[in-house]
Amino acid sequence: MSDKPTLDRNLTIEAVRVTEAAAIAAADLMGRGDERAADQAAVDAMRTALNRLNMTGTVVIGEGERDEAPMLYIGEEVGNGEGPKIDIALDPLEGTTITAKGMPNGLAVLALAESGQLLNAPDVYMDKIAAGPDVPAEAIDLDIEPGQNVANVAEALGKRQGDVVACILDRPRHAELIAAVREAGARIALIGDGDVAGVMATAMPDTGIDIYLGTGGAPEGVLAAAALRCIGGHIQGRLLFRNDDERGRAAKVGVEDLNRKYQIEDLAAGDVIFAATGVTDGNMLHGVRRSGAMLSTESVAMRARTGTVRWIRMQHPIR
Repeated sequence: MSDKPTLDRNLTIEAVRVTEAAAIAAADLMGRGDERAADQAAVDAMRTALNRLNMTGTVVIGEGERDEAPMLYIGEEVGNGEGPKIDIALDPLEGTTITAKGMPNGLAVLALAESGQLLNAPDVYMDKIAAGPDVPAEAIDLDIEPGQNVANVAEALGKRQGDVVACILDRPRHAELIAAVREAGARIALIGDGDVAGVMATAMPDTGIDIYLGTGGAPEGVLAAAALRCIGGHIQGRLLFRNDDERGRAAKVGVEDLNRKYQIEDLAAGDVIFAATGVTDGNMLHGVRRSGAMLSTESVAMRARTGTVRWIRMQHPIR
């Protein structure tokens, strides 16, 4: 990394303004059962806010390929075109299902990085394992058994294996993984959606989560890695392909080694800014709340270069 920062420090706060806009738009549809409408509202608001920023931005992790996603597609250029070249990873509504159902941990998420520093991941599954900064990077590995990973984390944290808490997405595909983790004696916090928040929880105080395991979206893996670059912790990921179409998507974005095990800096390197705003209440952030003529939001903003973490509570007049 050069001594002169590419990312202006003001972009940290500007990134929060972007996630706030998306969260407020999505929250208006919280609990209404319409995933698509909530996601579209968040996308529209985030795109509008991004285009106000002083940057020449390119979406490398977005809502899909251009033909499938008319807003914030991979390769779309955003910003006012007058600032530095920046790669963008985003999820305007991380947890569309949980937001539509009024469940916890809906987030609006954004990461900004120097050009070329975020993995341009295809929209496929990724096998992931993550732990916080108090666990050495070599203690967790996708290529060892879940029980051994639990044992390694317990030893690193000075805990009994029975006190280790693993976060896993509640999916039928994880039945064997869940059984193996329980056989190792660990406890499990199952989540219905939102694996960016699940990975982040391993490195955030007071969440009680020690390790994240399982498969989820590859784009979410890049976003989670960006967050951990700022707050500490480790993540490994490996892309998973179900068919030739998905392998073709990988080739289209430049992935050559389909079996590669990505380390954290393979996913997100250099200076990184990460911002998230709560849409629904969660274990890290309160969701958007309405009181009289005001809306309140809670956000977190982080930067890898400085290691700073800002917790931001804002009030917004209802218009």
